[in-house]
Amino acid sequence: PEVKKFVAWDYVVFAALFLVCGSIGVFFAIKERKKKTSKEFLVGGKQMTCGPIAFSLTTSFMSAVTVLGTPSEVYRYGASFVLFFLSYALVIIFTAELFLPVFYRSGITSTYEYLELRFNKIVRLAATLIYILQTILYTGIVVYAPSLALNQVTGFDLWGSVVATGIVCTFYCTLGGLKAVVWTDAFQMIVMIAGFVTVLIRGTTLNGGSTKVWEDAYEGSRLSIFDFDVDPLRRHTFWTIVIGGTFTWLGLYGVNQSTIQRCISCKSEKHAKLALYLNLLGLWTVLVCAVFCGLVMYSHYKSCDPWTADFISAPDQLMPYFVMDIFSSMPGVPGLFVACAFSGTLSTVAASINALATVTFEDLVKKCFPNLSEQISTWISKGLCILYGVLCTSMAAAASLLGGIVQASLSIHGMCGGPMLGLFTLGIVFPCANWKGAIGGLLAGITLAFWAGTGSFIYPAPPTKSIPLQLSTLNCTLVNSTEALPTAAPTAAPDRPLLADTWYSLSYLYFSAIGCLGCTITGLLISFITGPSKGEDIPPVLIKPVCNPFCFWSERLKAFLWCGVRHDSQEVDFEKNLPKVTANKTGTDYTFENSINKENKRQFPGYNPEENSYTN
Repeated sequence: PEVKKFVAWDYVVFAALFLVCGSIGVFFAIKERKKKTSKEFLVGGKQMTCGPIAFSLTTSFMSAVTVLGTPSEVYRYGASFVLFFLSYALVIIFTAELFLPVFYRSGITSTYEYLELRFNKIVRLAATLIYILQTILYTGIVVYAPSLALNQVTGFDLWGSVVATGIVCTFYCTLGGLKAVVWTDAFQMIVMIAGFVTVLIRGTTLNGGSTKVWEDAYEGSRLSIFDFDVDPLRRHTFWTIVIGGTFTWLGLYGVNQSTIQRCISCKSEKHAKLALYLNLLGLWTVLVCAVFCGLVMYSHYKSCDPWTADFISAPDQLMPYFVMDIFSSMPGVPGLFVACAFSGTLSTVAASINALATVTFEDLVKKCFPNLSEQISTWISKGLCILYGVLCTSMAAAASLLGGIVQASLSIHGMCGGPMLGLFTLGIVFPCANWKGAIGGLLAGITLAFWAGTGSFIYPAPPTKSIPLQLSTLNCTLVNSTEALPTAAPTAAPDRPLLADTWYSLSYLYFSAIGCLGCTITGLLISFITGPSKGEDIPPVLIKPVCNPFCFWSERLKAFLWCGVRHDSQEVDFEKNLPKVTANKTGTDYTFENSINKENKRQFPGYNPEENSYTN
């Protein structure tokens, strides 16, 4: 059946959304032009409250990938995707209790600054380069996804819209109004939920109410959620989603520059934690909406699947196709939906380009040319924005080759985010890790994760492990022919190497866990071989004493596990315990302001730290 294309009203709604987003940006650019200090620009002057930050965190990780990808994932593979609500909960708890306090208290603006404080400049540089790589790859997918959808439903030219997205975002960034990102995000969150809810209500009423949808899903075995098979090669089981998903999203949430930058911009640590927990509610809402949309879609197409019948060219176009199908009589609504998919993209891409330019300028350009004038710096930053805009847009071309967008984007995050997560875990949890261990671990983690990831792209998993559930095309009126679809002749399988059916067939959610564990274990081994770092040299604020709750019975065991980090002095004003990062010093021989004298005083018998006096 010929599905309707966009009509005038749709374009009006679509354009309105762009205008609102653009004008928020311009408004803040004009309003904030007086306060152009870098601190103000990067972390909003540490004045944000938890509300807008929570919205902003939710929107930027729920880009078009979620809006378009998750429903089609549920439609094809069943509702086991809903188990991500467990992984999200674990991720937020770990981020709020383990990573955030360390970053917030050490008073940094870039998470990679932490690596320099804890290890040295080399580690920071390596991590920065990996972050740049990860963000460019991911942004390519985020640009490509909505363009693909638009191309399907509106007849927009695919590459035209890819280039358009790239240009709009680059312009937006170079404009410099990007502390508007947070408020734009809050607005887009509302649009996104509104889009989902309209689709849900309309779809359910068309298909005979929620009980009918539920029955259809049950009959199509779309509701078998709890699958406790431990086989790590199966694509989605309870374990892959809860364990693998937690590692993947921790790499995204716990240590990612964009998340931490937003949390640090809160007034207080309490506000930052609140923002994270509120954001968990947002993540759950979007996840549930997306999963239900998938079930409604299945109920609608159960006897005629548009993908196998070749009405659409990629499974990610299912959602837009469905929207155009059910709202064909209501002009304006499809426009709202496409706007919803697109707004997520704009925020993600603009934020990525901004973060890339910031990180490159701070960590690479300034290190090489410390004495640049203000004017030149501004021009370099704008040039970087344009450069990254071009790079991300060209990555979108590569994204078209990567298969389903949910899988591709999570694989990339897993491959780069896992090793980074391992690196920060080494720094925060293991006081004995030294910088040689950090570098070695990072390299080992990256190698392992990329080896598994690239292998799985070249030799996809055997179909038995990732079979989409049954889809039928019985009642389809085909576009060009009347008879049922012929089944394709089986093609000869290419020669598969020995590892293809084991190592390369791992579930894509495990890439992150491989990278993280590989990095942590190798890092600890190398640290022990080369001589572990002395705890006395590490400011306690850079380490989180994870072992405390586990060995509450023995002070001596606690002290042993801290490896000499003086955690009993945690209550001392931690600002004073931080080494100042000095531009000319290399390595880790930092000057401790006056913490050493404090520590020495404390060692005498009878010293009472509460009153700073001796009771003899």
